[in-house]
Order: sequence, then structure tokens, then C-alpha cells
Amino acid sequence: MLVLKNLSIGRASSGQQVKLVENINLELTKGVSLGLVGESGSGKSLTALAIMGLLPQQLSISSGEILFEDTNLLTLASKKRREMRGSRISMIFQEPMTALNPVMHCGKQITESLLLHQNINKKEARKECIELLRKVQLPRPEHIFNAYPHQISGGQKQRVMIAMALANKPDLLIADEPTTALDVTVQKEILQLLKQLQSETGMGLLFITHDLNVVAEVAEEVAVMYQGKIVEKGSVSKLFKHPEHPYTLALLSCRPPRDQRLKLLPTLDDFMNNSGETTFLPETISSEQREKQLAEVLSKPALLNVEHLSKSYPLSKTLMGKPKQILQAVDDVSFKIHPGETLGLVGESGCGKTTLGRSLLRLIEPDKGKIFFHESELLNLSRRAMTPLRKDLAIVFQDPYSSLNPRMSIGKAIMEPMQVHGLFKNPLERKKQTLALLIKVGLQESHFYRYPHEFSGGQRQRIVIARALALQPQFIVCDEAVSALDVSVQAMVLNLLNELKAEFGFTYIFISHDLSVVRFMSDRILVMKAGKIVEAGDADQIYFHPEHAYTQQLIAAIPQIQ
Repeated sequence: MLVLKNLSIGRASSGQQVKLVENINLELTKGVSLGLVGESGSGKSLTALAIMGLLPQQLSISSGEILFEDTNLLTLASKKRREMRGSRISMIFQEPMTALNPVMHCGKQITESLLLHQNINKKEARKECIELLRKVQLPRPEHIFNAYPHQISGGQKQRVMIAMALANKPDLLIADEPTTALDVTVQKEILQLLKQLQSETGMGLLFITHDLNVVAEVAEEVAVMYQGKIVEKGSVSKLFKHPEHPYTLALLSCRPPRDQRLKLLPTLDDFMNNSGETTFLPETISSEQREKQLAEVLSKPALLNVEHLSKSYPLSKTLMGKPKQILQAVDDVSFKIHPGETLGLVGESGCGKTTLGRSLLRLIEPDKGKIFFHESELLNLSRRAMTPLRKDLAIVFQDPYSSLNPRMSIGKAIMEPMQVHGLFKNPLERKKQTLALLIKVGLQESHFYRYPHEFSGGQRQRIVIARALALQPQFIVCDEAVSALDVSVQAMVLNLLNELKAEFGFTYIFISHDLSVVRFMSDRILVMKAGKIVEAGDADQIYFHPEHAYTQQLIAAIPQIQ
């Protein structure tokens, strides 16, 4: 169905062609799933955009062919290419917030594609759209149809993108990180949905991801990409059981293991040395050590004490402007966080995790309840009185691109909070601190003057983490802080967060849909469903011996490499 022959993509720089993707050779058979895995910035998304004919203007295909059912897409007229795009070849984009039109209802964006490619009227398109929204497990599909992208959660936006891509039952679906922002239960349902559609329609699937556990569930074949090249490919069973390239071995090893708790995860550097052999010596934490550490943390007075916190949103209003339907996003939530603790917060998309995290920092004003930070009751403070405390309270947002100013270089974005709070004597010292932060999160000093659009999704996430750390706050809300990162970078960032916690005594709320990562990071875990905390306790206890049926469902949905 799809053949890439010696595909190379480059950009002109100082009169020379710089190759970003080099001599890619891939084949995808009808009805087969091909997993394309690799680091952020390795060229996976560029390869997908080249197939779709959506490469940015500054990039060009310098050589090679893209054959779709023996038709070379590179020689097609632009009108024919547009007709094929969305009907026969479709794509789920990596960042739903930037891929969706912010001033158009979600439903209208899907029906637009249906009306363009199918011979149906608006009423039929609406009916089919709502059925698609229901298929991708979106709650209240009629409400989502009329909602704008900013009115739904990150995971729900991702599912709208998936519904749009599947609308015309394409022959070839390119899925670029389609389950990144989804919790494990919905991820499992989406993967099952994609496999079901494949069996019904014979659709070919090019599945791009950094999560090898997901690849093991969805793909029959896999290709590993590193620095713009394919370094290894083969069947999933062969590649996972007998990896030959050190980079493949690194990707398989960087995930938190299920059978033990490590102090630090192995990173890419531990494998990609000259000898090709790992230099990583895992240091484990015994259950006795964990119990002692947890007892020590819990013995300290609470840093943050939340009492009966609630937040609701009106879904619809009467003609008089009074709420008719109400969504209780946070429902009578109480808990404590102790200094130096990492408290994991897990639950399905739309359960209220992000609303709770933002309410703690008063980025969203709760309806009622109390939040004590040290001895200060945050909800009683004026905005001016809150300003000095903002230095001690930080957040890493879920969508890194929309949380960065596109017109501000990333160096200035990191320096800005230092300037606002009067840290360091002068701009030179602030710049020096910013360069050190860039190195700490795995970026380069030369990135200081670049803008957000010049980075990959994973690199942007690291920039946002560097900005959150700029003030060395006491308390950080990490809202899906590593969900956009490939496993090798994810391991490095998780290690960094733990090292900073040990060095500076940071306290985290770690919000994530990835229970393996939450367990690795957390001392205790809160499980949230429909705005309520349904289970709370020691991280290992909840992971291995969940009591609530909902928690058991979450654990059972975690993809595993067989």
C-alpha cells in the first residue's frame, strides 16, 4: 500500500542542504500496522508530514519517492493530493490544541471533512459525527459537538482529533502520537477501536509513538528511527526479544520496571557509548527503605492542606443566565501534602485532575473549600497578597506549545519569572542561570535565542520544565509533565525531577495518566474519578493491590510488552 524509497528531507542553511531525514526505506502492507518509534526530533513526524504533503515551506524533499498504491504522491497535482488527503490518507496530529481551530465548534470541524468528501447533507453529517464522538468514548457527545476546543480537556481534544481522522474511513491512517494525552483505559479502547476498524476496512496503519508498550499492543512490524535514519526494523516479537542496535535496547530499558523500584532510570547515554554496552548499574529501593522514607516524610507538618475543595462549571444556562446543567469538576476533595513528598494524581481524562491542580495555585478560583500553604489560607488572600507566594508555587502545563509565548525566545521565557520576582542582581546573572537550566533539562546553550516553533514537542516540554524550575519553588504541580516525551527523554526528566527533589527539597503533585510513571515518582497516590478521590494510599500498595474497582480497571489497562 505504501512504499518509501530512499526518502530524504532537508532544509537550506547557509547555502547548503542540511538533511533532517536521510534515506528512509519503509513498506506498509494493506491491513498491517507498522510502528515507527524513536526519540523526539528523530524525524518521525517529518516523515509523516511528507507522506501527507504537509511539510513546512522551509523544508523540502531532496530525494526519494513516496508510492501509495503505485502512485508517486510527489508527482501528483496539488488538487489530486488534496482530494486524497482526508479521504484515502488521513492523519491524527501530535498536538490537538494547535491542530484544532480554536474559533470553530468541535463538531463542525469533523462535519466539514464529512461534507467535503462524502455525498451527504448537514443533518446526516451531524448524526455521523455524534456517532464518531461516541465511538471514541467521549462523554456527552452532543455537548462535545457544540463545544469549542478550549472547553474540553487535553485528552478529550485528542479524541476529537481521532474522530476527525477516522471520519471518512481512510485506506491509510497515519497516527502521530495518537494516545499520548490519553489515560490508559481510553488508550486501550482507542487501540482496540483502531484494530477493529483495520479488520473491518483493511486500513493500513502507520503508528508513530515513543511508547514501546503501545507499539507491542497495536503493531505487527516496527521500525526504529534515530537521528533521521532507520537503525533497525523487523517484526515486533523479534525486535523486542532480540534487539540488535543499542538505541533499541535503550528504548526498551528506559521505562520504569514493574518488578522493582529503581532510584534512577537508565537513560540513552548509558547505552549509546563507543563500546555499545550499557554502563548503567541499577540501584534499587527495598520495601523497607520505602516504608522508612515515607514514615519520615509523613512525620513532618503538612506543606499543603486541602479541605473540602469544590469547583463546578455550568454546561448550559437558562435564558436568564442561570446554570441549567452543572459539571462538578472537583467534588469535596480533601488531602495533605508533606514537604519533600511526591503525591501522584491519576484518573481518566476529564475527571478533574487538571482543574484540581490549577485550583491549588488559584489559577482557577474554587467555589468553596480551604487551601492552606504553610499557615496561609490561599483563598482568603487578595491577588496582590498572593504575588510573593507565586515564587514558591509553580506549574508545568500539559500543553507546552500553548503555554509558551510564540514571539518570545525561550531564553527570555525562562528569564522572565526571575525578573518579575527580582532574583539575581542583573540580566547577565539571570542569563547565566537560564543557560545552566537549559543544560540541566537536556537542551543546549545555543537554544537560548530560539523560538518555541523551532523545537519538537518533547523539547518544548523540557523548556516548560526549565521555566517552572527557574524560581526554585517549594511546591510544583506537574500536569502531565512527561506525557509528550519519548521514553529516553522521559527517563532523563524523571531522574532530573527526583534529583532536584533530593537537592532542593521540592514537593510535587504529579498528575499523569501513566500509572507506571506515577508509581516510579510517587510516595503516595490519589485516584480520582468524576471529581472525587475514590482511593488513596501508598504508591506500591495501590499499584499492586488496588481495592477500588475503578483503580483495578486502570491497572488492568496498562499495556505490557509480552
